[in-house]
Amino acid sequence: MRVIGTKAHGVLDYLMGALLIAAPWIFNFDRGGAETWIPVILGASAILYSLFTDYEMGASRQISMRTHLGLDLMSGILLAASPWLFGFADYVYTPHLVLGLLEIGASLLTKRHPVNERHSHHRTAAMH
Repeated sequence: MRVIGTKAHGVLDYLMGALLIAAPWIFNFDRGGAETWIPVILGASAILYSLFTDYEMGASRQISMRTHLGLDLMSGILLAASPWLFGFADYVYTPHLVLGLLEIGASLLTKRHPVNERHSHHRTAAMH
């Protein structure tokens, strides 16, 4: 069941992107290796592709919401698995795992079409 609207998801995208970029310093795991740079890169990427997503919070609207949610899902899986994939789980894993699982959850619970898009299609069809 998809219960998160696309506008709310958009707000979460920018907040999560900023949190991922800042996470190594907030949670004190900024050693300069994969543990640091994976969340920074994924956070910056999330902000970038959010700017190009076709939803209320997108600036250019070049990427479909379905594609965006797929990117979120892959990013969440990579983030959650990264401590074990890249061998830093003995040093830190909780922020990567928790934020990755949140990203996975948001991707699976978000509606695939903006509400405004559905309404505009119905209005346009009714006018013709």
